[in-house]
Amino acid sequence: MDKPLFETKIVNKNGVDGVAYVNTSEGLRVVTSSPLSDAPGTNPEELFGLAMTTCLNATIQSLLKARGFANESRVESTIQLKRESSGVGFFFDVKLFASIKDFDFKEAEQIVASAEKRCPVSKLTQGAETLEIHTVPYS
Repeated sequence: MDKPLFETKIVNKNGVDGVAYVNTSEGLRVVTSSPLSDAPGTNPEELFGLAMTTCLNATIQSLLKARGFANESRVESTIQLKRESSGVGFFFDVKLFASIKDFDFKEAEQIVASAEKRCPVSKLTQGAETLEIHTVPYS
């Protein structure tokens, strides 16, 4: 098997109420809390949104650069926690909105579609029925 380009280890011992951290001496530590409480901290919805928007936008930027463009791009997300229709369990309803500044809209759609196929985080979610990626005008 190929040697990884990067590896990290993340630890969470307390579920949604506690601390999650990157397992290195200088690693990121975040306080976690339920999105349904007023307690300080972040939650899986926010962390997933950060991961997805960052990775997708980095991939869009890479594709633009490879084609000789330096246009700004932006990815925003809305992550909703919803209850399963059976009443048992939960799911994320995810909507992403990608845009490229001063770029032909049809070409932007092609770049975003290509980025969706190449983005490592997006690859984890391909085929997910509760995730949508839309190209929108830059604002």
